[in-house]
Amino acid sequence: MPPPAPATVFHTFTPPTLLPYNGLEKPEVYLAVRGQVFDVSSGRNFYGPGGPYENFAGRDASRGLAFGSFDEDMLTKDLEGPLDKLEDLGRDEWEALKGWEERFSEKYLVVGKLVAVGEEEKK
Repeated sequence: MPPPAPATVFHTFTPPTLLPYNGLEKPEVYLAVRGQVFDVSSGRNFYGPGGPYENFAGRDASRGLAFGSFDEDMLTKDLEGPLDKLEDLGRDEWEALKGWEERFSEKYLVVGKLVAVGEEEKK
């Protein structure tokens, strides 16, 4: 029988501290959806290096998932700035994003939350 998986500690991430979890710098592959950070390492073929969703690895994937776009321009450029509040999403985009969020919640473990730089210490 294989040994049990190590316990997962819930972490608070900022965009710069999430970035290394892209499957290259660190072996784990994490991505964020609406402030929740998911460990998608078991889906490395999709989210890791060379996968169709690799742009989302180590990043907030919310906007790209909402619009069904995997383009780099869907990612927040300023990692030190505020998080994308997604205020311009229409009803269809919100529905798409909620669907993705449900799928991630069913399939992957939440390992933390994503906050803006400077918000780490606030409760």
